[in-house]
Amino acid sequence: MNQKKNNLETSLENNDWQPGSWQSREAEQQASYPDEPALQAALKELAGLPPLVTSWEILSLREQIAQAQAGKRFFLQGGDCAESFNECNSDVITNRLKVLLQMSLALTHGLQKPVIRVGRFAGQYAKPRSSDVETRDGVTLPSYRGDLVNSVEFTPEARQPDPRRLIKGHASSSMTMNFVRALVDGGFADLHHPEYWNLSWVQHSPLAEEFQRLADSLGRAVNFMETISGRRAGVLKRVDFYTSHEALHLHYEQALTRKVPRQEGWFNLTTHFPWIGMRTAAIDNAHVEYFRGIRNPVGIKIGPGAEPAELQRLLKILNPESETGRMVLIHRMGASEIENILPPLIKAVQDMDSPVLWVCDPMHGNTETTESGIKTRRFRNIMLETETAIELHHQHGSHLGGVHLELTGENVTECTGGARNLNEADLKRAYKSIVDPRLNYEQALELSMLIVSKFEKLD
Repeated sequence: MNQKKNNLETSLENNDWQPGSWQSREAEQQASYPDEPALQAALKELAGLPPLVTSWEILSLREQIAQAQAGKRFFLQGGDCAESFNECNSDVITNRLKVLLQMSLALTHGLQKPVIRVGRFAGQYAKPRSSDVETRDGVTLPSYRGDLVNSVEFTPEARQPDPRRLIKGHASSSMTMNFVRALVDGGFADLHHPEYWNLSWVQHSPLAEEFQRLADSLGRAVNFMETISGRRAGVLKRVDFYTSHEALHLHYEQALTRKVPRQEGWFNLTTHFPWIGMRTAAIDNAHVEYFRGIRNPVGIKIGPGAEPAELQRLLKILNPESETGRMVLIHRMGASEIENILPPLIKAVQDMDSPVLWVCDPMHGNTETTESGIKTRRFRNIMLETETAIELHHQHGSHLGGVHLELTGENVTECTGGARNLNEADLKRAYKSIVDPRLNYEQALELSMLIVSKFEKLD
C-alpha cells in the first residue's frame, strides 16, 4: 500500500500537467462564443464559486469502483440524456432518484451484492453534436449544445452561445445536488420502507406486482437481520449517491478543477464521476489531456470503431500506475455489433493487466429514426445488447460490472417495446426528450430485473 502511494506521489510530482494544459491540444465539440471578454468574466466568476462535490466523496467512489472491479459491487449509472434548466424542480429530481433507487433495490436483491448508485444528473447540461450548425427551412443557426451553452429554441438569439449560462449551470447543479443530499440524508432511501419510492402511476404497470413481491422480500430480510442482531440497522436508512456527467465543456470543467488540503493532485469538483464521450476520446485530444491529470474516477465511452491498440494507449495515458478504482470502460456497440467487436477489446485490456470496470451502455448504439422522423430505441435491442454483454464477458473470463442508461422517472413514451409493448404510434403520446429517447420508469425497472435473471442463468 505504501509503495502504491509513493508511486502516485512521484507520478504527480513529476507531472507538468495543469488544469489548463488541454488548451494546447485540439478541442472537439467546444462552443464558439462571440464575446470573448464576457466568456473570461464568466469563467473568473465560476472559478470563485464553491465546488459542487468534495474530494472525500470522490475518493469514496473510487474505493467502491475498485470493489466493483473485483466483482464485489455492481455499478448503476442512469439519468437524462441532457438536463434542462427548466426541469430543475423537486418533482423531476425526486422521480429521477426514485427510479434509480428502485432499480438498485432489484439489483441488490437479485445479485446479492451492493450497488453503486450514480446519477447522470446535476451537471449533464452540455451535449455533443454531429454538426456545428442546424438548418431548417433554409435558415442556418448554431446547433443546440445543451443548456450550458445555448437554448433549444430555433432563433438567432436562443442559439447564440451565452457564457452566463455557465453560471446558471453551476447554480442548477448545486440546487439539484443539495436536494438529492437532503432527500438521502433525511431517510428517503430508507430500506425499511421501499414502498415510499413508488411513483404515483406504478400501480398501472404490468411489473407492479412483481416489484411489490421484491420489496416485501427485502423488508422481511431487513426485519430478520434486525431480529437476530437485536438492534435496528440504522445504516439502511440512507445510501451513498454519486453524480456524473460527460465532461464536455472544458472551460467549465477547468474552472472547478482544484487542489484541496491534505490531498495530492487535482480534483474535478463539478462531479464525482466525469466521463469522456466517444466523439472526444482521441489519444491526442484536449479531453484526454485534461482527464489524465485529475484524480476522479473516469469513464471512457467506447464505440464500434474502437481499436484494441488505441484502447491500450488510452489506458496507459489515463492510468499509468494501474491504480484500482480509476478506470471505467463504458462500451456502446449496438446489439448487432457487440458480438464481433467487444471480445478483442476485452483481450486487449486483459493483456495489459490494468484494472478496469466494464460497463455496458445499451442505449446509444441502438438509436434509430422512425419513418415519421422520430428518434427512438427499441427495448428489445437494449435488452439484447445488455444480455449479450453479460454473456461475452463471462465467456472471455471477464466480468460486466455495471450498466449506463438514459432514463427518466417520468411516464414518457420515447422507447418502443417493454412490458406494455409500446409501438411507434405511442411515441407521440408522451415524447418529452429534447435530444435522445430515454427509458421510462417501467422499462428501466424491467431491464434491471432482466439483468438479474441473466446473471442468475450464468451461475
